[in-house]
Amino acid sequence: MSTATVTKTEVLLTEVDQFSAHNYHPLPVVLERGEGSWVWDVEGTRYLDMLSAYSAVNQGHRHPAIIDAAVKQMGMLTLTSRAFHNDQMGPFLKMLCDVTGFEKALPMNTGAEAVETAIKMVRKWGYKVKGVPEGKAEIIVCENNFHGRTTTIVGFSSEAQYKDGFGPFTPGFVEIPYGDAEALEAAINENTVGFLVEPLQGEGGVVVPAEGFLAKAREVCSTNNVALIADEIQTGLGRTGRMFCYDWEGIRPDVLIVGKALGGGVYPVSAAIADAEFMDMYTPGDHGSTFGGNPLGAAVGLASLEVILDEELAKRSDELGTWFMDELRKINSPHVEEVRGKGLMIGVVIKESSGTARPYCEALQARGILAKETHHQVIRFAPPLTISKEDLEFALGHAKEVLA
Repeated sequence: MSTATVTKTEVLLTEVDQFSAHNYHPLPVVLERGEGSWVWDVEGTRYLDMLSAYSAVNQGHRHPAIIDAAVKQMGMLTLTSRAFHNDQMGPFLKMLCDVTGFEKALPMNTGAEAVETAIKMVRKWGYKVKGVPEGKAEIIVCENNFHGRTTTIVGFSSEAQYKDGFGPFTPGFVEIPYGDAEALEAAINENTVGFLVEPLQGEGGVVVPAEGFLAKAREVCSTNNVALIADEIQTGLGRTGRMFCYDWEGIRPDVLIVGKALGGGVYPVSAAIADAEFMDMYTPGDHGSTFGGNPLGAAVGLASLEVILDEELAKRSDELGTWFMDELRKINSPHVEEVRGKGLMIGVVIKESSGTARPYCEALQARGILAKETHHQVIRFAPPLTISKEDLEFALGHAKEVLA
């Protein structure tokens, strides 16, 4: 009687299934190595990464300059807390402010932390500067938003699952339809302090608002003395073909939130960025993070920004993304409703009559391409911005077969 061989993948998947909370539904692949746009699993199979860890690996896996910066700093000093200064945080924040055009930045670790940082800052600005009565501040958000997973943030999500069983929730948030500037204007009252918006909704299904929405939102916010808060955690740092997605409409938010690619796929680094009018709301004891601004994260963040600039990754994203999106739209598939996006953040929407996007992602995995569904019907393609056109052609060939 023969005994079936158990693969290393099966062993590791069983281990995770036993010892981890089941809060994700990943594709059944176990990765152990990455380089550039490619990753390898524990069986030695090579895959093209078309997700980039949800845009956290814009610079590609293990970019040499970022790895060198991390290794060098690990040999010196990794953590001081904010009880003391370190020699890396200042240069990093100066670079971040130079790149974004704002006066000050507050470093954090995860995107959700940076969103919370922005919310607290804008609320305090509303009370101390705008004169909103204490406890009455309101922030307008959009339907279908995704800003993170804290209890405050999921409380203003329109996704029922994100909230189920986690209440009670923080009050003070008003929801409007995404991309509707008239609804924004109508929702503003004397207690409105901010409008928190993703210039393009990534997790919500790669949803692109109508052209002119951000410019109109900027105008409405300025007229009503409301802080425009741009969440560019996924869309920023070159992903959509500009350094920031709001650059497509030539506007400037009051508060900018960045994360993911700021850590170069090596270390969690995020930040809330604004001019002194907002940032000076914070005084010692108001807010903090033990790891925020640590020397290792700062060194990695600085190197990550330098790679984006030196290699003109926003320009690459624009050129390659435009080509790839055009080619995807040429596929004559009975299953595809539309292809949408900007730069190298692209969503292929599967018709509900053709089922969900999951089986298509599984079929792509079988062909050596890793992509992931979002909002059930959308295949998200968001490869490293360093990807070559040849690798995109490889992905396109298989996408044509899977979608047809």
